[in-house]
Amino acid sequence: MMLEKTFEFESPHFLHSLFADDVGLLRELESALSLQVTTRDSWVKLQGEAPAVERGAALFEDLERARRRGGPISPHSFRYAVNSAKLGMNQESESPGNGVSDLFDFQLLTGGGKPAVTPRTQTQKEYLQALDAHDVSFGVGPAGTGKTYLAMAYALDLLKNRKIDRIMLTRPAVEAGEALGFLPGALEEKVLPYLRPLYDAMSDMLDASEAVKYAEKNLIEIAPLAYMRGRTLNRACVILDEAQNASREQMLMFLTRLGEESKCVVTGDPSQIDLRPKSKSGLLEAMSLLHGIEGVSFTHFSKDDVVRHPVVARIIEAYDQGRSQSESE
Repeated sequence: MMLEKTFEFESPHFLHSLFADDVGLLRELESALSLQVTTRDSWVKLQGEAPAVERGAALFEDLERARRRGGPISPHSFRYAVNSAKLGMNQESESPGNGVSDLFDFQLLTGGGKPAVTPRTQTQKEYLQALDAHDVSFGVGPAGTGKTYLAMAYALDLLKNRKIDRIMLTRPAVEAGEALGFLPGALEEKVLPYLRPLYDAMSDMLDASEAVKYAEKNLIEIAPLAYMRGRTLNRACVILDEAQNASREQMLMFLTRLGEESKCVVTGDPSQIDLRPKSKSGLLEAMSLLHGIEGVSFTHFSKDDVVRHPVVARIIEAYDQGRSQSESE
């Protein structure tokens, strides 16, 4: 049975914000749900088979709820909503899959000059919930899934709300194949290039004045992983990035630095281990030994959680398929 539904909003600006002001995304919606979508001024019309129109209508209602909560709709958010609606159709379920508005239940760093940080996929939401509920949290998966970015947002939110006194950032420095002592500058200058992704994330989330304040008060500390031995970190959020390149000894040493009222976040991608042999990776050992331990959580990301350019997910998939084929041969 054919069906037609029209939605009208208070302004063209609000309507356009629901599809990131990109009419090309509406064409993707048409293709995904086999709909005809027409829009002018402040209205949008959906035409097609009844199940498809119902899914499309639920999608726009979900986007509207998210937008009225103050959440910006990005191209990724729109595609997430489309994929959720398509999944619901394929499963012939009476209710749609997880929607965009559900993701805005969890917001970090609200009330500042920058937009609040929110999860952009269901796995990201589960990751933030795990960070909140556990003392030690692992985020494991491919590049571009938000593991590091959300860990930094969560740590800054704790610091801003005075639940911790400082943030400690660390990362194994093995990629360049040379010791830190051979790099120019003081210790902080030597380590900074390795921690650039964390600093980039921080600059996205904080006003310049806030970032300067945290730096001046030494509330954010950086240190090479090898320099963490012997320390006990109280009321801190400690982030170990690129953990796949930590040795088994380094990982155990790092995980036992945790003091009172502290949080520990470990992020890594097992497919990008630079250690030889790969079995020496402390992340792999932790993944096999710590599952089920009270206070420890693991969140596993996939290519579907990539929030960079859409081609990144396709590149990851191609490499995964190629490596699987090589291993089978």
